[in-house]
Amino acid sequence: MSRIGVKPITVPAGVEVTISDDNTVTVKGPKGTLTKQLDGALTIKQEGNVITVERPTNNKQHRSLHGLTRTLIDNMVVGVNTGFEKKLELVGVGYRVQKQGNKLVMNLGYSHPVEMVDPEGITVESPNQTELVVKGIDKQLVGNYAAKIRDWRKPEPYKGKGIRYAGEVVRRKEGKTGKK
Repeated sequence: MSRIGVKPITVPAGVEVTISDDNTVTVKGPKGTLTKQLDGALTIKQEGNVITVERPTNNKQHRSLHGLTRTLIDNMVVGVNTGFEKKLELVGVGYRVQKQGNKLVMNLGYSHPVEMVDPEGITVESPNQTELVVKGIDKQLVGNYAAKIRDWRKPEPYKGKGIRYAGEVVRRKEGKTGKK
């Protein structure tokens, strides 16, 4: 039995969940609205402020979708209630970031500054020149945009320079040793 899929989802006060016949789940909360079309094979039930996901059979396809569907609905509920955020750090001499309207301008050691426009539904804040905070209500969009930012300069193992997630540990390597 799925350990994640059988857990009920408790809907907090101020969040409204609507489930249509074709398993389209709409979640409205203080931070916004999310809608997602989920697999029709599973049964999504709402009783009061508790949502449960049930699977029709025990075959591999239904077992794998069980936990996924429950987690997607839970992420939607958490997103519209509290939101998600990813923190990034820039490590390296001359690596800086600044916000210009809805544009992110980063100096990452290239001959030109890297500019990225924030996608819809995502806000990026820069508390100082070496930190970024990506915020939004959709967990997938937040993680994807943070990964795109990080792809410009992944942390390298010799000096540790690059863009890393807050708290990420970069395994350091020893440099070359010359013959004597």
